[in-house]
Amino acid sequence: QGQLVESGGGLVQAGGSLRLSCSAPGYTFDTYTIGWFRQAPGNEREFVAAVSWSGGSTVYGDSVKGRFTILRDNRKNTVYLQMNNPEPEDTAVYFCAALKRPYYSTNSYIAADFGSWGQGTQVTVSS
Repeated sequence: QGQLVESGGGLVQAGGSLRLSCSAPGYTFDTYTIGWFRQAPGNEREFVAAVSWSGGSTVYGDSVKGRFTILRDNRKNTVYLQMNNPEPEDTAVYFCAALKRPYYSTNSYIAADFGSWGQGTQVTVSS
């Protein structure tokens, strides 16, 4: 596995929308579950969402259920996080990562299960 790369962050108004992208330059990650996490200053890294290697299974953190959608396009080697109706509390650095174990998915994830972390992309939601 190599390092993943996030993009698409920026400033968005509450109630708007933003789409983050996660790609894997130089290697394909279609055998790995991909997760999004976020970290605000002074807080621990928080699970946001994950999508299984096939795209057939998704899991969301309670704070984003019904507002965010994770999906993947393995032809483009990219995973997206569609953020609808963001709130100021969603302000954080967003990271994507690949589950260390291939061909595996579950209904509960923690950061320690993931590797190949990207550098993160800042999302700021204004009220």
